[in-house]
Amino acid sequence: MTSNEVREKYLKFFISAPRMHREIAPAPLVLEGDPTTLFTSSGMQPLIPYFKGEKHSKGKRLVDSQPSLRLQDIEEVGDNRHETFFEMLGNWSLGDYFKKEQIPWIFEFFTKELGLSKERLWVSVFEGNKDVPKDTETFEIWKSLGIPEERIVYYGVEKNWWSRSGSPNEMPVGEIGGPDSEIFFDFGTKHDPKYGEKCHPNCDCGRFLEIGNSVYIEYEKKEDGSLKELPQKNVDFGGGLERITMAVNNLQDVFQIDIYKPIISKIEKAVGKKYEDNKKAFRIIADHIRASEALTGEGIIPSNKLQGYILRRLIRRAALKMRQLGVSVTDLDISEVVGSEIGKFEKIIENGTNLAKNPNIKPFDLYQSYGIPLEITEEIFAESARKITSAGKKEFEKEFEKHKELSRTSSSGMFKGGLADSSEEVTKLHTATHLLHASLRKILGEGVSQKGSNITSLRLRFDFSHPQKLTGEELTKVEDLINLQIEKKLPVSFEVVSLDEAVKSGALHFFAEKYGKEVKVYTIEDFSREVCGGPHIKNTSEIGHVKIIKQEKVGSGLLRIYAKLG
Repeated sequence: MTSNEVREKYLKFFISAPRMHREIAPAPLVLEGDPTTLFTSSGMQPLIPYFKGEKHSKGKRLVDSQPSLRLQDIEEVGDNRHETFFEMLGNWSLGDYFKKEQIPWIFEFFTKELGLSKERLWVSVFEGNKDVPKDTETFEIWKSLGIPEERIVYYGVEKNWWSRSGSPNEMPVGEIGGPDSEIFFDFGTKHDPKYGEKCHPNCDCGRFLEIGNSVYIEYEKKEDGSLKELPQKNVDFGGGLERITMAVNNLQDVFQIDIYKPIISKIEKAVGKKYEDNKKAFRIIADHIRASEALTGEGIIPSNKLQGYILRRLIRRAALKMRQLGVSVTDLDISEVVGSEIGKFEKIIENGTNLAKNPNIKPFDLYQSYGIPLEITEEIFAESARKITSAGKKEFEKEFEKHKELSRTSSSGMFKGGLADSSEEVTKLHTATHLLHASLRKILGEGVSQKGSNITSLRLRFDFSHPQKLTGEELTKVEDLINLQIEKKLPVSFEVVSLDEAVKSGALHFFAEKYGKEVKVYTIEDFSREVCGGPHIKNTSEIGHVKIIKQEKVGSGLLRIYAKLG
């Protein structure tokens, strides 16, 4: 069965009676209005406001297939199942059905629609903790469907609790989450004892493959650190298209499914070697090139910041493996943007010999500054008659582990800070950016357009187009106009419409390539109307007072303003 057939069966299954879901358009990989994360990493990410009670224009039952990018496991790519870029099949209940409907439906989809044997399915459920009770209801539902007790496994918060930040203790105030129930496919292979004495669904030996996860989003973190129940109980199901296709075809290797066959074949032809003999390198190239092409397709270009930095990192990791295999850009028919970046990186490696002549340059310096790994650095150092000692290698590994941990922490921080926590300060400042934007256009003219923003709990940063810095008088006028709208106690409302409708209505929109087909348009009386995906307060009076801290020129025709509350 092809991946397209799996996707079509899934969407049709949930759209048809009695499930009656409505399909929603997938979100872009880079979400406009959400500075809390670099990329869309799941189908539920754009739906968070609706889990908290906002009404969705398409109702309470939704389904889609969402392209996603996750970087937490980038170092794991090269095994039989990990990917950075993948497609997530998802269905949601926004306060409508719950466990007793969701579990039988997804079980029916896997066993009847896809033909997976129920004897090869295992499931996990939440064992409970001091805040949330043991999920015996889910256990009993799975048991009633014919899954025997010995194939229903209880796990704690590390495995069977979901929130964007991790366990309940790690959740910031205002974040939502809940227990989940994962579904695993059993390949029936022999357990490798190096992964532990006993095999179980979350074992890393390769016998089990997670193919779906039903999350029951029903809790929100309170100011005092406790969890309170949401006014509605929600279901968030996610299942990787590639992994499901892998299970359906009984392939113990995601890179053997139809999606990857074309690029794997191109690599084999280019190097004159078989995939079976070079699996890790082939997998890294295939995954990273696929992810890079998806990003460049959305207008991201390689750079040293944010999304552009991640794109550059993916391309360079692929380039290193291509270099080791002797594959050229022309051999794989790679896009111009990706091919150009690979060419630049190859020149960096070629020039590495000059860097290695400097005795102060250490192996990790080349990795941190240029992305050159230890094995390539050894070659470069050898050309300069330098040898990396065992102590030098240990030092590299130590610094490398610190670097990986920092990367994980930074990635996690994108979820914990900014708008993701829906904190009062951030939400106020986010709404204040709309007032700032509108005020700048009214004072300086309609040539002003937003070029970017960043919001923390302490301040907002707003980038916009304008030829020269504002005078003191202009800054005062802008600040006064913002605070006048706050004093007027203007209501803040939104509607969900198509992007075309939003444009025709006159809503400001400066990141069209990052919007989905449907958008939220936020209106502040007759003062501001703007396309935006972030959370907002309900009345301008909640903001209190806005103070412009400073302005600075950050480029040709580009200014930046900082402001805070109070």
